[in-house]
Amino acid sequence: MTDLAPRLPAHAARTIAQFLRAHAGGTEANGVVVALSGGIDSAVTARLARDALGPERVFGVLLPGAGYPDALRAETEAYARSLGIASRTIPIGAIEAAYRAALPDLADRVTVGNVTARIRMTALYAIARDRGALVAGTGNKSELLLGYFTKFGDGGVDLLPIGDLYKTQERALAAELDLPAAIRERAPTAGFWEGQTDEAELGFRYEDADRILHGLEELRTEAEIVAATGLPAETVRAVAERVARNRHKRRLPPIPKLGLRTVGLDWRD
Repeated sequence: MTDLAPRLPAHAARTIAQFLRAHAGGTEANGVVVALSGGIDSAVTARLARDALGPERVFGVLLPGAGYPDALRAETEAYARSLGIASRTIPIGAIEAAYRAALPDLADRVTVGNVTARIRMTALYAIARDRGALVAGTGNKSELLLGYFTKFGDGGVDLLPIGDLYKTQERALAAELDLPAAIRERAPTAGFWEGQTDEAELGFRYEDADRILHGLEELRTEAEIVAATGLPAETVRAVAERVARNRHKRRLPPIPKLGLRTVGLDWRD
């Protein structure tokens, strides 16, 4: 019996480096801009980009909101320096406050968190355009499948270097790259409110979710995944339903077909 835990491919770092050089190392793009948060996703992405493109073609941007801890800010800025990449810190608390003042009825904290993610996206694209660079997203495969990202927020990027690595594979890669222990061991969080963590909000651990997602990738039924992993059927069902419910986040906006070839349907670029 297999537990369905996805393993890190031996060629992962090499393949991602080739991908980054192909998309952001030529004459059409002057490297990448990466949003730094202090978490493992952005740390791995920035490190892989630095190794593939060279430090001069990677620019880190820290966009702390009103409640972002000063100690984490200092740690994240120090990490950028350790990579040898240029970086910039742009506090966005005043922009968040302006949104809340303009839209005082926005009380739901998830909605407000999505606004914060979209503020960060607009800042990243402004910087990237000024530098002639691409925005490298930091989302992993687990987040993409679960829909655990903000549409047109942290999901609004030009390329996703770690988008085919499950969270647990990413952790293995972080260990392989010998990233700082503080980054590797920090509980994953979007940082939208104090005490918020990914796993508490999702309702399950990434280790469990990744085994279920890997089973779905292999086209196994929910019953087969339960038998292989020993996880509760309700957990397997919750993950599968979340993947299905959030498929809209992984697609272009639907368009009614009127012409000979339609974007997103049969006009393929």
